Formats: sequence, structure tokens, C-alpha cells
Amino acid sequence: MPDMQPMPPVPDESIPAIVERHVAEAPDAPCIYYLGVTLTIGQVDDLANRLANRMRELGVERGDVVGLHLPNSPQYVIGLLAAAKLGCPASGVSPLLKADEIVYQVGNAHIRFLITLDQLFAPVAAQLDGRLPTVRAVMMSGPIDFLPGWKKWLASVTGKVPKVALPALTHVRCVSFWPDINHADNTRVFEPCRMEDVFMIQYTGGTTGNPKGAELSLRNIMSNVVQNETVVNYDVGNETFASVLPWFHIAGLSALFMGLRKRALMLVVPNPRDVKSYCQAMLKHPPTVLGNVPTLYQMLLSEPLFRQVDFSRLKVAVSGAAPAPVELIRKVEEIIGHGKFCEAYGLTETSPTLTMNPPGRARPGTIGLALPGTDIRIVDAETGNKEMPADEPGELIVNGPQVFRGYLGLPDESNRALRSFGGKTCFYTGDVARKDKDGYITICDRAKDMLIVGGYKVFSVEVENKLKEIDEIELSAIIGTPDEERPGNDIVNLYVQLSDAGKALGDDAVHDKILAYCRDKMAPFKVPKYIHIVAQIPLTPVGKVDKKALRKPA
Repeated sequence: MPDMQPMPPVPDESIPAIVERHVAEAPDAPCIYYLGVTLTIGQVDDLANRLANRMRELGVERGDVVGLHLPNSPQYVIGLLAAAKLGCPASGVSPLLKADEIVYQVGNAHIRFLITLDQLFAPVAAQLDGRLPTVRAVMMSGPIDFLPGWKKWLASVTGKVPKVALPALTHVRCVSFWPDINHADNTRVFEPCRMEDVFMIQYTGGTTGNPKGAELSLRNIMSNVVQNETVVNYDVGNETFASVLPWFHIAGLSALFMGLRKRALMLVVPNPRDVKSYCQAMLKHPPTVLGNVPTLYQMLLSEPLFRQVDFSRLKVAVSGAAPAPVELIRKVEEIIGHGKFCEAYGLTETSPTLTMNPPGRARPGTIGLALPGTDIRIVDAETGNKEMPADEPGELIVNGPQVFRGYLGLPDESNRALRSFGGKTCFYTGDVARKDKDGYITICDRAKDMLIVGGYKVFSVEVENKLKEIDEIELSAIIGTPDEERPGNDIVNLYVQLSDAGKALGDDAVHDKILAYCRDKMAPFKVPKYIHIVAQIPLTPVGKVDKKALRKPA
């Protein structure tokens, strides 16, 4: 198998140091484009200093954890930068979390300061009052804070942005983002950050139990940024990043950090499903980099404006979080240019990227090659201590500078995930994969999503990918349930969300077509025993099929 590529040098430089260097070189360089407003790198740095000084006044100290309960917005970048200037780790708090879930993450990460959006916080404020004992203050921002006055007035009178009324709170101190930072001191704030310091505490979704906080150091984050840059030649000050991957998720954060390091203009779209606004932003600022999940690329294909975007400067369209069907890749490349679509693979615990398909040398259906400095092995899924030969499936394990330091407050979980193999500490991903003789890796399944039927292994991803050939299926998911008549075996359940063609044909006809197709194209043990046609298959915040949610009714 190919030797591991050497790791490029990683500068000993924090995110605030990178931003300040850019400010010294080009203070008026555009940094963020948001709802028709452009913020320069100098403005972003100034606002981050103001916010950092205001946070100090509110009692935030070096080492305190700052929570970012926000959609993609300028506030996210400014909040993240302000936290880093104070020497504080940050933790992305998903806007989709319910009150009990917010309470858990805030308490588990010991969040001391929470920056939120009024429209997210107000509906759950009463349920959170008295349940956030670690939080010194909650800072509420608004979605149109950065818009000029006349646009704010227009949004108010037209009702496009409804006014938010906060209930009376007893135990939570609330302050306002926009007036506070405009009146704050803009004196430079800069606490040194060591490469081994925890920079982010990112929570994994998990299939069972509570989410786990992966502690990512500054070295983890910056190493992965440098590793990603080896795949594509990015030019400082000449890039436009059009990624709507959410920043509360590590994949979105990776694009954000890379954009800051390369002084790119970042197109910020709060609602990734608003593909019309997304395309309008790209029409105004043609992208050099795209970053999305397959379901979002599918939505873009249905938006006529997508075909009007100028993709002549586009270097790469990165896709991750779920496998991209070959047909989807073909359709997207008809618009953006051949050889530009690039599938990548990673996890929260690996900052996140481990592999990428090199543009122009991509092998559809694979997740590409290991990034430089990334040692990936495929080991026996049962014992985890024997390396598998080429093309044989097993658990994917990895050693590299992007691998996290452990789960916050969970030593047993950390020890199970980080184990010694071949004299190196490796992260056991839980993903079943195979590697070919050229080093290209294919994900077969999550270990927990793999089914056993009659002693045979059924890889759910393999079946789901095959079913994409059926026009009547929009989305599908394979879920295993225990076979009570045969202990140790699973029953194959197929969940299907119909396309327009499927709705026109009707449930019964689609059911029969799927069954006939599976019996014709698949080994008998892979054929679903039960086919459940549902109105909508649940998705995670980044567009993956949410099998955890599907398992509950199953």
C-alpha cells in the first residue's frame, strides 16, 4: 500500500494572530458577505476586540468556555474570535437543540458565557431560567444587527423580522450584543494561546446516550487546516468561500478557519435550505470554493439560479457528511465543471478531515486518499488488533496531528476511542471501510449500522446507494431490528421517502417496484423484509439521514 505522505509544517500561530496579520497587510479586505452587507477583516477584528472587552467586564476570564448558540452569521465569527483573544475555548451549541439539550451541553462544557440569537433563545428562555448555573451572562443578538438603519426599519414595518419579546427572567442575566459592542472599548485584546491548549469543545451527536464533548486543541485545528490546503492551491486574498455547512458543526468550522487563514471572502447564509439566497450571493460574488452536503447539492440542482452562477474561477466543490451518488456528481459537474467535485471524509474527533478525493483524480464512490500526516489502517472489526489486507473491510482507525485529545470528563470513553496500535495512539472511528492497493478508501458502513443476517454482513450504505437507481426514491435508510426468532441476527427494515415520481405512482406500486428490484439486484439476505414508506426521513443538522431518530419507532 502507498506510504503515508509527510506532514507539512504547521505555523505556531493562533486564529487571532492570523487575523491581526491580515489586518496589518490589508485592513479593507472583504471578509464576510451577509444579507447584502460586507464586513472587512479590519471591521471584524475591531468588533472582536470590542466584544472581548465587554466580555471581560461581564466577568469572563482566560480559560472560561464560551458557548455560540447561533446560526451562521457575523456574530459567530466575531464571538469565536473574541473568545480566542481572551484565551477561552469555544463550544458550538446547535440552534436545533431543545431546552433540556441546551441545559446538558452548557452544564457538561461548563459554559460561562453564552452568545445567542434572540429568535432562538426567547422561546426556551423560561425553561432555561434557573437551570444554567455556570453561565455568568447570556448575550442576545439579532439577525439584522449588521444591516443599515433603513433596512432594519423596512424589515420591522414589513414584518419580515418579527420583534422578539423576552419573558421576565430571575436567574439569567441577559445583555444585548449590538448596543454593547458599539459602546465597548476597542483596545486590542490578545491572550497568548499555546498549540496544545483546548481551542474548541465540539459535541458529537452519538447514536446512544448523551453527546460527548470532543476536546480539540489549537494544534489539532491548525494541523487539519494545513492538511486540507495541500489538496487545493489556495491564494491568500483571492478566494471566495461559498460554504453553507453550519459552523456549530466541525465541518463548517473547518471551512471557516481555512477562510480566515487565507483571507477569503466568506458568503454567509444563515439558513442553508434557502438556496435562492445562497445562489443570489454566489451570483454577486462568484465562488472559488463550494462546501456542502449531498442533500444541499441536490437542492441546488432544483434552483434555476444555480445554473446562472459563474463557476469559471471555482477550484473545488467539497462534499462530505454522507456519500454522494455518482449520478449527483455527474449532474453537479455539468454545471460547475468536470473534475471539480471532491468528496471528503472526517469526524468531529479528527478536526475533521481525514481523507479527500484529489480534484481531477477522484474516484467516485470512494472517500479518496489519506491527507498528509494521516496514518489510516483498516483493522479487524471484532478485535481491533489485526490489520486487514487490501480490499477487505474492517474498522477504520487513524493516527495523526488532527486527532483529538479525548472526550471532556469521560476518561473511560476516551480510553475506548483512543487505543494503541502498532506503537501509535489511534482513534477507533467505528466506521467500517476498505482500502484498495492504491490507497483509495471506501466507507462500507458505520459499525453500529452494519447488520448481521444469517451470519452474513449487510452494509446499509451499500444497499442505500444501490436504491438510488430507483427514480421513485428521494431518500432511503436501512435500519436493523433484532430478529427474536434468531438471536444474534437482524431484520432488514427499509425506510423510504418518495420523490415526485414516487408520489405520482403511489405507495403500493412503489413498494412492489422496490421489492422486485431488490430481489433482482441483491443477495437474498440483503433484501428488506419490511418496507416503510414515510412522509419524510429525518435529517441531522448537517443533512445526514438521522438513523438515531428512525430507530426509535423501529
